[in-house]
Amino acid sequence: MSKSLQSLKLALLNVGYAELDPLWDYDDVISPFIRLYYITSGSAMVYHSNEAIELKPGHIYLIPSYTFGRYKCDNYHTQYYISCLEEIKNGYSIFNFSSFIYESKANQMDLFYFKRLLELNPNRQLKNNNPKAYDNRPTLMDFEKKNEELSLSGYMETHAILEILISRFIREPNTQNTNHNLNKKFGMVLNHIHENLHHNLTVQQLANFCHLNTDYFSRVFNKNFGMRPNKYIQSKRIERSQLLLLSTNNSLKQIAELVGFENVSYFARIFKNHTGKTPGSFRIEQLKK
Repeated sequence: MSKSLQSLKLALLNVGYAELDPLWDYDDVISPFIRLYYITSGSAMVYHSNEAIELKPGHIYLIPSYTFGRYKCDNYHTQYYISCLEEIKNGYSIFNFSSFIYESKANQMDLFYFKRLLELNPNRQLKNNNPKAYDNRPTLMDFEKKNEELSLSGYMETHAILEILISRFIREPNTQNTNHNLNKKFGMVLNHIHENLHHNLTVQQLANFCHLNTDYFSRVFNKNFGMRPNKYIQSKRIERSQLLLLSTNNSLKQIAELVGFENVSYFARIFKNHTGKTPGSFRIEQLKK
């Protein structure tokens, strides 16, 4: 096991129970956090990672962080749900270290863990069932305070339950050295992206950084992270710009430059495509809360 993986930190965002109907119909969802579902009745569909997955009672489901998805319910379904942030030092993700399945038949303990997590963390239900409503990391900062308010035992049990549930989806890692080295390379390229968002980043440069063919690099990146490299870079730039909008008094021009956008108008257009709001309106709305 990688020493980096030993630094894994999981921070609970939401846990709750929901009864959903055809209004649960959302496209182009991408979230900076992991989603877990336990389905208790009815059915629905989620589409992500080039798969169409039917949500069935008695099964648990994983949607990795930073994965584009579509959510659709034609009739009704009921679910326990969990969302959590993951953090590993040096910018790695747990999804760098192994392959994952996205559906598993629930065992007798899974429902207990969902209910126990809800018992440990009351009043953490979503106020809005729209998956896009909680996609922006700055709007998630309040959850850090709630986690800090937990008792030591409550915090440790919460973290342990999250680890147990996520572990249910891990495939046995491929131990071939070539795959180990490839995972290491992609962990390093994520670091490189995060540290150089203010610079011009191209797929060619990133492929060269990994000593890989450009087309092969792009395909493997998409397979591992659910999006093409340019889309990932764009999402990270928007995420960082959100933090800067809320944590600094920098002008939009300064923020655009700090996250690698050529000009303010292009920055504003991409920001709105991702969040549905202009940078200025986002800053005003969030600071009023």
